Amino acid sequence: MKKHVLVGMMVLALGVQQLPAQSKVGTTVGQFLLIEPSARVAGMGNAGVTTYEEIESAYFNPAAIGHMEQNGVQFTHSPWLADITYDYFGGVLTLGEIGNIFGSVTALNSGDIEVRTVSQPLGTGEKYTVGDISFSLGYGKKISERFSVGIQATYMQERIWHSSLGAMSVSIGTLYQISEDGFRIGASISNWGTRAKYDGRDLRILFDQSTSMNGDNSQIPAELLMNDFPLPILFRVGVGMPFTIDENNRVQIAVDAFHPSDNTESMSVGAEWLFFKTFALRGGYQNLFLQDSEVGLTLGAGLRYDANGLNLLFDYAWADYGRLQKVQRLTLGVMF
Repeated sequence: MKKHVLVGMMVLALGVQQLPAQSKVGTTVGQFLLIEPSARVAGMGNAGVTTYEEIESAYFNPAAIGHMEQNGVQFTHSPWLADITYDYFGGVLTLGEIGNIFGSVTALNSGDIEVRTVSQPLGTGEKYTVGDISFSLGYGKKISERFSVGIQATYMQERIWHSSLGAMSVSIGTLYQISEDGFRIGASISNWGTRAKYDGRDLRILFDQSTSMNGDNSQIPAELLMNDFPLPILFRVGVGMPFTIDENNRVQIAVDAFHPSDNTESMSVGAEWLFFKTFALRGGYQNLFLQDSEVGLTLGAGLRYDANGLNLLFDYAWADYGRLQKVQRLTLGVMF
């Protein structure tokens, strides 16, 4: 089994290093769809394509939905960069041999921002907000005892003051466990969908066709022409391996490789040490080999508690964002 782990990690590492470094940063909309919700996986460097122990694993790989054996809900809150707030809510309903159903809501909000213009750089007295929201519905099923597939449909909307855009996308994934409670291989493609462009009354303007000509109409109603852009498609492939040291200690290692449509390829690694099936310590490093990366070290901790059949989950993660300082995540959940 150790051979499987070493070979898998070498393939991922060599594959990432040999891919051409091409960056298309700033060419897609819906960037909030790339914010990973799970504090557990964030503490492990966001290497989550082979995880399925929690509801939010469905974000990284829809096939995780098929592996879930309990109903439950999970919520994540994060004070994101630049005082932006990020919230994620997900739930799963198990339906036995039929499969499992998953749903989630993601919200990002900037809070109030002063409206400033060239003539009024200190503010006009008005305020605007930037807000993003998405709704997802997914389905997953075990094809065999160790192999599952999943699909997730998402509608997203971005809004800046009085203008907005919307798009639909689909995410699919597979997850295979080579041996019982052993080596895992997972792959997923996220955010494959429609193009989108902004529309709204903020784009309606009054236009002067010739500012140097006297007597012409300087108040011609006009509209700014906006280009449409795709969503940020992300392909993940990874390997994971749990090691049982003894009945009270368990270690899980995960390695993911990423091929995004709007950035260079990268690789994330992480590990979790679970004590007495209750307390967990985590660490990782995200987006190795990413061009001009500002992210790196991640750390986290978690607590699992069984209360009369209810499994209560509490997870915290800290991530280094370089010059942007840090990001913290807090996840709460219950499985029943």
